[in-house]
Amino acid sequence: MAAKIRKGDLVEVISGPTQNRGGDRGKQGVVIEVHPETNRVTVQGVNFVKRHNRVGQSSRGTKTGGIETFEAPIHVSNVALVDPDSKKPTRAGFRTETVEKDGIKQTVRVRYAKKSGKEI
Repeated sequence: MAAKIRKGDLVEVISGPTQNRGGDRGKQGVVIEVHPETNRVTVQGVNFVKRHNRVGQSSRGTKTGGIETFEAPIHVSNVALVDPDSKKPTRAGFRTETVEKDGIKQTVRVRYAKKSGKEI
């Protein structure tokens, strides 16, 4: 089955605490990574976590380590694709369209936003 959410898609977080309660619900961001084996996606600017790395020394003598902040993956069911027209969350669907290329007709599966019907 083809993936409904792919790398590079604009998505919105639809679950969890709201932004005024310190959560990420309502935030929109671009998908950086997709992890199909765990059904998770990494979204830019969403679900920031801090990792404390032990202070060490590199071969050149500079200090390494400290507190590192980065985006952690969230479950794919907690995000929704953003409609290109209304900029609101929508579901994705697939439809087949015939495309003519060099005089040859081909049937192609196309993703579209269910709210507006626009191609994604």
